[in-house]
This record gives sequence, C-alpha cells and structure tokens, in this order.
Amino acid sequence: MSTLKEKIASVKERIASIEAANAPDVEALRIKFLSKKGEINLLFDEFKKLSAEEKREVGVLINDLKNFATERIQLLKETLNANIGYDHLDVTRNAEPIVLGSRHPLTLVKQEVCEIFSRLGFSVALGSEIEDDYHVFSALNFADDHPARDMQDTFFIAHKPDILLRTHTSSVQVRVMEQQHPPIRVICPGRVYRNEAISARAHCFFHQIEGLYIDKNVSFADLREVLLFFAQEFFGSDTKIRLRPSYFPFTEPSAEMDVSCNICHGQGCAFCKHTGWVEILGCGMVDPAVLEESGIDSSLYSGYAFGLGVERMTNLKYRAKDLRMFSENDQRFLSLFQGVH
Repeated sequence: MSTLKEKIASVKERIASIEAANAPDVEALRIKFLSKKGEINLLFDEFKKLSAEEKREVGVLINDLKNFATERIQLLKETLNANIGYDHLDVTRNAEPIVLGSRHPLTLVKQEVCEIFSRLGFSVALGSEIEDDYHVFSALNFADDHPARDMQDTFFIAHKPDILLRTHTSSVQVRVMEQQHPPIRVICPGRVYRNEAISARAHCFFHQIEGLYIDKNVSFADLREVLLFFAQEFFGSDTKIRLRPSYFPFTEPSAEMDVSCNICHGQGCAFCKHTGWVEILGCGMVDPAVLEESGIDSSLYSGYAFGLGVERMTNLKYRAKDLRMFSENDQRFLSLFQGVH
C-alpha cells in the first residue's frame, strides 16, 4: 500500500506543476491524466488488489487526486480562454479610434499627371536617385564649368566626386535613350535633390515628372499640342497656355510654359503676381548633340522633352501656400485629402 501511496503523491506533484501554452496542450494533459487509459485510472488496477481496510484509506486519496487533476486542468483552460486575443496587445496604443490615412497630395498629382500622359501613349520609366556625373550632366550637354555642377547646387557623395544625388530626372531619359531604339515615348517621375535653402517656396528635395518623345519628323508643333492637351486635362478645358523662349543645355530651341492662372482665371491675383499667368514647366526640342551622345542618329530622328515640378502643380491644384507642408507629415494638413482619389 505504501508504494501506491507514493505513486499517488508523485502524480499529484506532477499535476500541480503542469503548464499549457494553448488549448491542444490542455487537451493532451486531460487525456494523459483523466482519460480511461490515463495515469489516474491506471492506479485503480493496483487499488483492486488491496484489502478492504486499505481500500478505504487509498480510495479517498485517489478520489482527491482525480478531483485535484480535474480542477487543475479546468483552471488552465479558463486561464487560456481569458487571454485569447491579448497575446499581441499593444499597451502603448492610443485609446482613441485610429484615424484612417489618405493618399499624399503629391502622390495624387503625380498619378493624375502620369494617367493623362499614358492616354497619349507615354510609358513610365524610373531610375536611381543616386547617379553618376555623366548621366546627370555630361550626356545632357552640360559644360564642364556649368554652374549646376557646383557644390552650391548639387549634393555630391563624399570621397566620390563623380557620384551625386540627381538634380533632375533627365538622367532617366539618358538611360532610356541608351537602352532603347526609337520611337521612344516615356515620362520619368521621381524625387530630385538640390542644395538650396529650405523656405516656403523652395526645398532641398522635390519631385519632378519629365517627358521624352523621339521619333522621325517630331516637331515643336507636336510638343505644343501635347502640352496644351495636358494643361486642359489637368486644369480644365478653358485653360490657355503660352510658351516663352528660354535656355536649357539639353534642348534647342527651349521654352518655358505658362498656364492661365486657375485661381483668378487670368484676372490677376497674388499667386500669379497679378499677371494672370503661372509658369509650370520647361520644354524644348532635344539637342542633336544629346541624341548623338546616346547613340541616336540626329539626321534621322528628332524629339522633344519637358519637365514639370510636382509641388508646383500641387500648389496650383490644391492651393497649398507652403512647400514645407508636403514633407512635414502634419496630420492636420494630410487629413484635408481624405476621400480624394
């Protein structure tokens, strides 16, 4: 009988120390101790061999053991049930309802611009923000002493004088011309960097979308019609454009394009400096030297290029007065664009 009592005590001690990480573990413990073939029922095999007097004493111990095991396993089950759903509880989370986010205004404008040009057959081309001097400047007809190469305008990588943060997405156009044979029709959206003081009207990084079309017999008239179509699709069918002569190293002839101010409708306001016009992009015919540098026969092909600032377009569309608002992640500002698609 003493041996059976020791077994009962040993089983009780093991039951007192059992733990379970999940519901299957609890069920496994129930089967191990309380099923028909469990350890407690097996003790009754030895119990049957005892005398009547011994059975009275040991029977009480076995019944107590069975009740103890039942209570212990039930406690494990209740503890697990109480903790369901709390395994990944973030106790630092704000008790207020979570505010739904929205697309950033720059993203909205970029998507709209890309969608308009996609209807004209332009595909999207992307490139690295870290580029070499050749693809950012030399291949685009920038002279070795051009001011844009100066540290005041460009972020160069330390100890690597030929590696820099691109100052425009024209570098993507160069790589496309190197890799594709005309006809080429692409737009190149992306972030660019320039070493400028941050203010309400300027930032050290901003976003551009540049376009390139190269084929046989492409003319300046083609460029004008494409830009007029874009302006009227983006700002409204009554939008007017004007092209003013300008200079860019990689286009000849070059122009800057203004649109009639969509805030005052050409009547004059503070935003357009009371002129009725707002500059939105630069453009021109691709310089033959740029085509030749990329391996394209300029006697056979011609093309045009243009580039616009996404922040500028966003200002005109949503009338944000401070460029810094686009990069400050202010929820009050971003919440204004909820529901805008």
